[in-house]
Amino acid sequence: MSATSTSPGPSLRVSLPGLQPTVKDFLTNEAGSAVYLLAATIVALVWANSPWADAYESFWATTAGFHIGTWGVELDLHGWVNDAAMAIFFAVVGLEISREATTGDLRDKRTVAVPALGALGGLLVPVLIYLAFNGGTDAAHGWGVVMSTDTAFLVGILALFGPKCPDRLRLFLLTLAIVDDIGAITVMSIFYTSDIDAMALALSAAIVLGIVVMRWLKVWQLAPYVVAGIALWFAVQASGVHATLAGVVVGLLVPARAADQEDIDAVAKYGRKLIDTPTADREHLAELAARAAVPTNDRLQRILHPWSAFVVVPLFGLANAGITLDADSLTAAAHSRLAIGVAVALVLGNAIGITGAATIALRFGLGELPGRVRWGHLLGGAVLAGIGFTISLFIAELAFDDQVMLDNAKIGILAGSLTAAVIGSVLLRWLGEKLPLCSPAGDGPPPALPPLPWTAPAS
Repeated sequence: MSATSTSPGPSLRVSLPGLQPTVKDFLTNEAGSAVYLLAATIVALVWANSPWADAYESFWATTAGFHIGTWGVELDLHGWVNDAAMAIFFAVVGLEISREATTGDLRDKRTVAVPALGALGGLLVPVLIYLAFNGGTDAAHGWGVVMSTDTAFLVGILALFGPKCPDRLRLFLLTLAIVDDIGAITVMSIFYTSDIDAMALALSAAIVLGIVVMRWLKVWQLAPYVVAGIALWFAVQASGVHATLAGVVVGLLVPARAADQEDIDAVAKYGRKLIDTPTADREHLAELAARAAVPTNDRLQRILHPWSAFVVVPLFGLANAGITLDADSLTAAAHSRLAIGVAVALVLGNAIGITGAATIALRFGLGELPGRVRWGHLLGGAVLAGIGFTISLFIAELAFDDQVMLDNAKIGILAGSLTAAVIGSVLLRWLGEKLPLCSPAGDGPPPALPPLPWTAPAS
């Protein structure tokens, strides 16, 4: 959604004439978010390697919370960012998945087949490469680190190519990233969950059931879903499951289906009454009618996505990217199977997995890539998908308790993501237009029909 006066930051507007308005707005916010995330990452690295490095650690270790009687929540600032603020990020992911599955490109099996299979390859091959380096060691538990693509950085780099990057490639990579996120979230919820509190988990299930009932009753107001989402976060936090999953669940369940025609017609009805007699009551009714005519998913995403893109994600980068990069740590990482495995898996694993799986899907006619997407675009985009920053860092925090291993994993993530960004950009720049089309039928408009006999020039 485009940043408006309610947005916490400006967006990087890009020209995407071939895509739906909702997709354009999503990509625009993600492209702008990449700038903020990059700036926050640089600040974190400089801060953590400055004479004030101790202040960086102590700041994020500062505790904050609240208590009501004997009940309360208390986390350090790092925990509030990773456990609470990131729930907004995951809610936006859930909202986008739900919208694409309901009204977007995830409805069309042939359109989604190639990016979905590509995402599957981009999930499995990096894990296999990582385990080839770290199987049988204490680091093997961190295999989930290499499974995710950072949508903000990916879209931000594609935005720099402007019209030279086909819109269908952007849509392919966005769909791939969405399917990729589904896999990463599933892995996170199953394999990186601590001890479970059965009572709190039962309460979480009851709240989810309440949201499902509201959806079934076609409740279109935002407030009930927001209140239920906040309650779900507290319940999940107490259950032992990672609290950010509450955001995903709410995002997936908020209604995304278009309003009935009756609701749409009501907008004109109440609008005319307001024009005839502009009173406060009629203004309120016209406003309610207008809201009811827009899917709840779209309205919630319009509010949350700018905050996620321009505040939450950069704040996450600031809180998690502060790694000591002195000679000793870099030397240790250069000899660490963990760091090397992460970097190689991100770059090589995505390049092989996505390109290979997508090629199989195209060759066997399981799907298609319409438009002017060439093999050079596909290969370059697959390498760019190796930019695994936000969720990779997030899973690393869950996977590794040992600080040395966590630092090595983060260095591997930074090195692999930077390498993927550079190589992917070079491939798109130099090979993008030189290799053949993935789908020859998508090469421009169809050929012109021959002239009719009575319009042909006389011989």
